[in-house]
Amino acid sequence: MIFTPILIISCIVIAVLLYLFLNTIDNKRKWLNIILALAITPLAYFYIWYPISTIFLPYHHQKQFDSTVWNEKPGLRYEMIDNMIDTDFLIGKSKEDVAKLLGQVQWLSWNETNKDFDPDVWNYGLGLIPGAFQDIKEDVEITFKNNKVSAVKLSQAKYHFENKKEESNKKLDSINARFNIKK
Repeated sequence: MIFTPILIISCIVIAVLLYLFLNTIDNKRKWLNIILALAITPLAYFYIWYPISTIFLPYHHQKQFDSTVWNEKPGLRYEMIDNMIDTDFLIGKSKEDVAKLLGQVQWLSWNETNKDFDPDVWNYGLGLIPGAFQDIKEDVEITFKNNKVSAVKLSQAKYHFENKKEESNKKLDSINARFNIKK
């Protein structure tokens, strides 16, 4: 078990709250209340606070980038994206390298100047932010200059739950065909 500041602070807060609660029940035996509060704190933390916090707070574990997991389990992309951005893992890689690592390009960004999709700005969906009652989706946008990755950034948008018919995008299809990326 790793003792982090958040774990220690949470346990102290829970212990104090339990002690105060136990004092409302029996104010005469304070030493017994302290012992009970300390004994019940780990149970309250691991069986009440931790499950509730992981359900309702948008937290996700951090892992190093793994191309196989990225392609086979898109729901776990959240765990790798922060590492990928923080370490500048993709910066300087060619389109071919990115296509091998990340797989099929999911969509191209719109270039307002050209009024067309930009083949130098690739996007991959990360899905909905983990947690209960979340309706925010997150995507990663990879920008190329001279066939090399120059920027990687995250974007968020409110997700609208509706059935969409997938439309074909010739530029997107040609990029995926060029790098032999399979669905």
